[in-house]
Amino acid sequence: MSDEFYIKRCLELASLAIGNVSPNPMVGCVIVLNGKIIGEGYHQEYGKAHAEPNAVKAVFDQYGDEAPNLLKQATAFVNLEPCAHFGKTPPCADLFVKHQLRKVVIGNRDPFSGVDGKGIEKLKNAGIEVISGVLDDECKYFNRRFFTRIQQQRPYIILKWAETANGYFATKDGHQKWISGALAKRLAHQWRTEEDAILIGKQTAIMDNPQLTARDWPGKNPVRLVIDKNLQIPASNHIYNNEAKTIIFNEIKTDVTDNIHYIQMEDMHFYLAQKIAFQLYLMDVQSVIIEGGANILRQFLDTNLWDEARIFSSSGSWDEGIPSPVINGKLQEQIQIGHDKLSIYINPCR
Repeated sequence: MSDEFYIKRCLELASLAIGNVSPNPMVGCVIVLNGKIIGEGYHQEYGKAHAEPNAVKAVFDQYGDEAPNLLKQATAFVNLEPCAHFGKTPPCADLFVKHQLRKVVIGNRDPFSGVDGKGIEKLKNAGIEVISGVLDDECKYFNRRFFTRIQQQRPYIILKWAETANGYFATKDGHQKWISGALAKRLAHQWRTEEDAILIGKQTAIMDNPQLTARDWPGKNPVRLVIDKNLQIPASNHIYNNEAKTIIFNEIKTDVTDNIHYIQMEDMHFYLAQKIAFQLYLMDVQSVIIEGGANILRQFLDTNLWDEARIFSSSGSWDEGIPSPVINGKLQEQIQIGHDKLSIYINPCR
């Protein structure tokens, strides 16, 4: 099998942990000897073992006393450069050096300053053959959340909304009226389990009273982020329940009450999108879905602070309403979701 085949297998393994390893990257590792996979593993949860030790452990679990000799002859494949620093776990490059692997094939070089070539250097200095850059673009896109946070010092930003067939986003009188169908809602809840946080503004919180949880899909709830400059959202609203950590960006106070965290910001009417993005970076939030309202979405669009947009278009039309935001992106994919059409755009500048 080719190097690309095994790197793709690494990505398959790594994808099993989406939503569970942030702010770490998703990483899979495959150990191969004479064309046969003898061990594989992936980074399953933040703070726990990385992909490489899990794969090495799998070799020992299957082959016992034979494992040390097998590893000396084997090639390890990993979609991201093995770490070279002590964090919550020991350096993975050191593990490969300890077991004297013959060769290591890598998808991406790690952009994090604590690694960034140091893992490759350790391996080469130990006499291990290293090949890097295999499926480089595919691996970078796979870990686009991690690369965005490290290289741009902000989270990966996903804009999401639903619109009618004739381009309306919300009712004029502010009353909630569903646009997309049940399958689209279920998919949106799956997305919530995959990202760190979800953001709405005050008007959406008051008018729609959303729960912002992943109740229709198994998995974790995202951190709920709400922009409420003057703390006007009633305490009876769903965002104040205990189902998820909630952060309220405001101009009044910084405080913590149970799962509700208030973060004070100055002059929120200036550069709000940039301030929110940098604050989330400081909080290790690696990805965020922005669900509205229209004003919040437009602020991120106007400042070009977005990476991906996911837009549901229904088959129905309204006589009137608030027009949807205008997206100036590259159409990546269109999918039929029940009676709705999902269009996914990427920011061509990213």
